[in-house]
Parts: sequence; structure tokens; C-alpha cells
Amino acid sequence: MIANHIHDAMGQVRRMQELVLAKQRFKGYSGKARVVGGAVALLGAYAMSRSAFPASPLAHLAGWTGVLAIGMIANYGGLAIWFLRDAAVQRDLRQLKPAADALPALGIGAVFSLSLVLHEQYDLLFGAWMCLYGLVHVAYRQSLPRMNYIVGVFYMICGTYCLLSPCVSFTNPWPMGLVFGAGELAGGIVLYRNRMEEPGS
Repeated sequence: MIANHIHDAMGQVRRMQELVLAKQRFKGYSGKARVVGGAVALLGAYAMSRSAFPASPLAHLAGWTGVLAIGMIANYGGLAIWFLRDAAVQRDLRQLKPAADALPALGIGAVFSLSLVLHEQYDLLFGAWMCLYGLVHVAYRQSLPRMNYIVGVFYMICGTYCLLSPCVSFTNPWPMGLVFGAGELAGGIVLYRNRMEEPGS
């Protein structure tokens, strides 16, 4: 009898925990925007792998800067649309806190990138970008589904390989294109499902 009461109480605690976690989930990021970012990374890698594309590190740096710009416009544009249109958010700036939590890691990523470029250590850029972007995912471990964290671990593993491998060359765009293409596709699916799990979606 007592065991049944304990079992029922534990079940209620688990259900309440699931409800609290569901309410904490951040719905501001667009899965479609992440998929677009992954597709742009793959298209960018394809364009930079063509023989007509200049083989210099600076040309490739410009190419990846363009890919980054398009990805940021897609993702932060989607975030802005959600913030302005979602009635549940009611334009409360506190709703953007999870997005703000990622800014320190992104800022340090920019500092690392600038440092590596100034020291002409171009071959370390892919690994640094992947590892730091993976760390950005860690900032969301409480506000996005667990699978998003796993995507971050994928980025960090790939980044570690790129940092330690003597075979990675900055002028070969495919490691970056394939990792970000796969990672953003997986992340996009996670975020799309996260939004679809919202009541009333």
C-alpha cells in the first residue's frame, strides 16, 4: 500500500519536472534557419573547392565570412521574427536571455579568429570555430532539448580532430562544409521538433 503511494508520488514528481522543463525551453530559434545555414555551408564549400576559386587563405577567409554573414542573418532574423510575432512572448526582453547567454562564447570565438588570422595560423581556424561553436551549444543545455547538447559535442569532437590533425588545410573547404552542413541539419531538426512540441503548434 505504502509502496503504491510512493510510486504514485514519484510519477507526479516526474510529470511536474517535465512540465517545468517544457516551460523553460527556448522556442526562439528557427529550425528552418539552421537548415538554411547548413545548406549555405555546403554550397560555400562547393564554391570554394572549384578550381576557379582563388587558392589563397585570404580568399577562403572571405568566403567563410560570407557564409557566416548569411547564416547569422537567417538565424537572428528568425529570432527577431519570433520575438516580434509570438503572442506568448509579448516582446518581453527577458525572453531573449537564452540567446544572450551564447554571446560571450561567440565573442571569444571572434577574438580567437582574429588572433589566428593575425598570426597567419589559418589551418587552426576550422578546429577553433567548431570547438567554440560546440561550446555555444553548452550555454543552452537548460533551455534547449538534450539533443542540441549532443550536436554541440559533435562539433567539439570534430573541432578537436581538426586542431590535432596535420592533414587539415584551410584551403580545403570540405571539412568545414561537411561538419557544419551535418551539424546544422541535425540542429535544425532538433529545433523544429522543439517548436512543434509547444502546445497549440
